[in-house]
Amino acid sequence: MNFLLKVWRQANPKIEGKMVDYEAANISPNTSLLEMLDVVNEQLVERGEEPIAFDSDCREGICGVCSLTINGEAHGSDHPSAVCELYMRRFKNGDTIYVEPFRAKAFPIIKDLVVDRSALDRVVQAGGFISARTGSAPEANSILVPKKDADLAMEAAACIGCGACVAACPNASAMLFTGAKVSHLALLPQGAPEHRRRVLSMVRAMDAEGFGNCTNIYECVAVCPADISGSVMAKMYREYAVATLLEEVAD
Repeated sequence: MNFLLKVWRQANPKIEGKMVDYEAANISPNTSLLEMLDVVNEQLVERGEEPIAFDSDCREGICGVCSLTINGEAHGSDHPSAVCELYMRRFKNGDTIYVEPFRAKAFPIIKDLVVDRSALDRVVQAGGFISARTGSAPEANSILVPKKDADLAMEAAACIGCGACVAACPNASAMLFTGAKVSHLALLPQGAPEHRRRVLSMVRAMDAEGFGNCTNIYECVAVCPADISGSVMAKMYREYAVATLLEEVAD
């Protein structure tokens, strides 16, 4: 298969970037998009040109590092999956493919397709820790968790923190990400002692990082590679409303 790639190139954050054309020839349909970029980079290096900078790690849709926008969609069109799981058989021979970094104020470009997504890490860090004791594993039946709550908590915990929800949202909102992190622990008894402090800290950290507000467009849900439900946002809203009210009463 042969493709025309239009790739965003930007040497550093201080200069303007632009789309640059590259040809990808004789690509197997079973090649992933990242593997195709590897092939293109090998050809660039052989010609003495600067290779395309992009992030990747597990290449199994687990780590969330491979954050790219393909033809205007976060992670491409093969939802729910990360861009490292996007195979060239999803395209037609001769297609033109646009490859860009995630676009959001909170995700400044470092180089080419690499963006700084550490804002998400700082939101998580604002949540702090839980008071559960460490050491040997506790007896499984010592803290009983209803199956419904356990299932919902596990679904929320599946968030890989890739930032696709932010890139897809017209407002660059991180509500789905933050909602998943808040809901995961709020649904479990181990996270109960600090759940009100946690939601206040995480939402305020999210706002401080420059993420936008949610307007219920649900593009975030459509592109999420972990298929996180929008219900985690509703859970976060309820947690935040109660925590804010109790904080005002305490003052």
